[in-house]
Amino acid sequence: MRVSKKQAADNRRRILAAAARLFRERGIDGTGVDAITEAAGLTHGAFYSQFKSKEAVVAEAVRLAIEESRRLLEGLRDKGRSEALTSFVNAYLARSHRDAPGRGCAIAALGADVARQPKAVRDRFTEALEGTLETLADLFPGKTAPHRHDEAIALFSEMLGALILARAVSDESLSRRILKTAANRLPATTR
Repeated sequence: MRVSKKQAADNRRRILAAAARLFRERGIDGTGVDAITEAAGLTHGAFYSQFKSKEAVVAEAVRLAIEESRRLLEGLRDKGRSEALTSFVNAYLARSHRDAPGRGCAIAALGADVARQPKAVRDRFTEALEGTLETLADLFPGKTAPHRHDEAIALFSEMLGALILARAVSDESLSRRILKTAANRLPATTR
C-alpha cells in the first residue's frame, strides 16, 4: 500500500524523534534499528523507506536534537543578554536536565559517541554545534564577535563538562555539588 506524502513525512518525524531520544539515552551503538522502529511505532519497511541506513538516521537525529536545544536557547533572547545567559546556565546545570538525557543536550549525551562516527555524522554534529555556539555568543555583551565566540566556547565547554561529570558519578551528593558549584561560578564569567 502506498503511503501519502503527509504520512511519509509523519513517519520520518516519528523515526527521528524516537532515534534522537534513544541515542541520547542509550548511545548510538546501544541503539539499533529495531529499537527505533519499536519506539516510533513503525515497521522496518517504514524506516528504510525514509533512511538508507542507520548512519543516515544518526546524522539527522543528532542534528535534530542539537537544533531543538538551540531553539530553546534562542527563546531566551527576549530576557536580555545577562539574564538569558544566567537562565541558560541554570537550566543546563539543573538536576532535571541531568536526570533526563533523552530530552536533554545531545552534545553532552553523544559527544564521545559522535567522535567515533563516520565523517558524515561528525559533519552534521559540527554544523549544529557551530550554530549553537553562534547563538550563545550572541548573548554575550559588548566585545568583538571573535571574543564573544571564544567566551561562548569556554562557557559551553565548562557547562558540558560539569553536566557529564554530574551524570557519571554514582554519589548523588557529589553530583549535586558539581552542578551547584558550576552554576554558581559560571554566571560570574559571563559579566
